[in-house]
Amino acid sequence: MLHRRTVGDVMTEEVVTLRADTPVHEAAALLDANDIAAAPVVDEDGAPVGVVSASDVLRHETGMPDPQGRDGDGERAWGKARARTAGALMSSPVHTARADWTIPRAARELRRRHVKQLPVVDDNGLLTGIVSRSDLLDAFIRSDDEIRGEVERDVLGRLLGLGEGTITVEVREGAVTLRGHVPEPRLGPVVVGLCQGVDGVVAVDAHLVTDR
Repeated sequence: MLHRRTVGDVMTEEVVTLRADTPVHEAAALLDANDIAAAPVVDEDGAPVGVVSASDVLRHETGMPDPQGRDGDGERAWGKARARTAGALMSSPVHTARADWTIPRAARELRRRHVKQLPVVDDNGLLTGIVSRSDLLDAFIRSDDEIRGEVERDVLGRLLGLGEGTITVEVREGAVTLRGHVPEPRLGPVVVGLCQGVDGVVAVDAHLVTDR
């Protein structure tokens, strides 16, 4: 099988974290000093219980509820605007990911939850990393040379055992063009399907003939 990159491959393992009793001004300073958009709030065991984002801090600094209306205009929103600690300011419950999730699954979860990052937890619910939208995008933004190398080495060579030069591979802006021959007709769709499964591939155009 092809190696499909997972959350564990792209996540940040050294995570800046906060405690529930961290003062808001310290949380803001940590976000700024580390140039990050958000930080998980963890309990004494290291399990994430919420997330404080830069937008949370800005809301606090203005002393106003969320202008986008996600928290409404009620007591909860005003309470976060007046928060003094990370625990009072954070968004909770926290949505998390697992290191063995595929990149598409994590991307779908980010979209479904309308968040920009997900803390990554282990089997015990303890924090092991954090994955952001940019981390997931980086997994799909690969050079044409990287894609061509994986197709030639892993798909055509290792998985299918086709000899060098049997199929030529061209890649332009993620679109793969295959030209050559395969030993039998049923291999044509297999080659295309496997190439489509390579990270970074946006399209496959196959011009393959059979030896018989």
